[in-house]
Amino acid sequence: MAELFVSDLHLDARSAAANERFLRFLAQEASRARVLYILGDLFEAWIGDDDPDPVKGQLCDGLRQLTDRGVPCFVLHGNRDFLLGQEFAARTGCRLLPDPVIATFDEEPVLLTHGDALCVDDHSYQELRTTVRDARWQQRFLKLPLATRELLASQARRGSQAHTSRTIPYVMDVNETAVDAVCHTHRPGIHRATFDGRAVERIVLGAWYEQGSYLLREAGRYELREL
Repeated sequence: MAELFVSDLHLDARSAAANERFLRFLAQEASRARVLYILGDLFEAWIGDDDPDPVKGQLCDGLRQLTDRGVPCFVLHGNRDFLLGQEFAARTGCRLLPDPVIATFDEEPVLLTHGDALCVDDHSYQELRTTVRDARWQQRFLKLPLATRELLASQARRGSQAHTSRTIPYVMDVNETAVDAVCHTHRPGIHRATFDGRAVERIVLGAWYEQGSYLLREAGRYELREL
């Protein structure tokens, strides 16, 4: 049985086609897997585990159906859903993992990360990331009324889009020194590299903006697939 990996789905009420594609993926490809890893940004935004959004609820139900079938699902926080918490885990049966984390498959160590921590040249983003990942900041934010959190999340998305549009592309991409340190890039594909004197593979998963994609690992081999 294979291990499957997905990332950057950015699901919400405005991504109906991607939502349906993901639910079919859970019911079909993922249901036959040994394990599923979601490497961040499952949702376009997550303002707290008390979010009553019915679309997100449907997606959580799909994850619950997968884990109830006996397929483990592990989730890393992304830069859009860093507030996923223990209630989400209990609701879906998923297990939240730290970012980065080293997994072992058939005695092969594999580093899993969302990747945004590697964009170290984007100093303003890294300052923001440090702030919102702070446990005390998150506790204060989650105490705000739901409507206030929704408004702030909407403003943050608009600010992120404006920041991206005016930031030099190479600043938004990962820093090459940071990449070499952890064997990861943001350029989709499977890349050959050398780390600490030995051959390694750097694998980047595609986003789901236009079509779904996932990484399949089976019998020690990796394959990027489109849905």
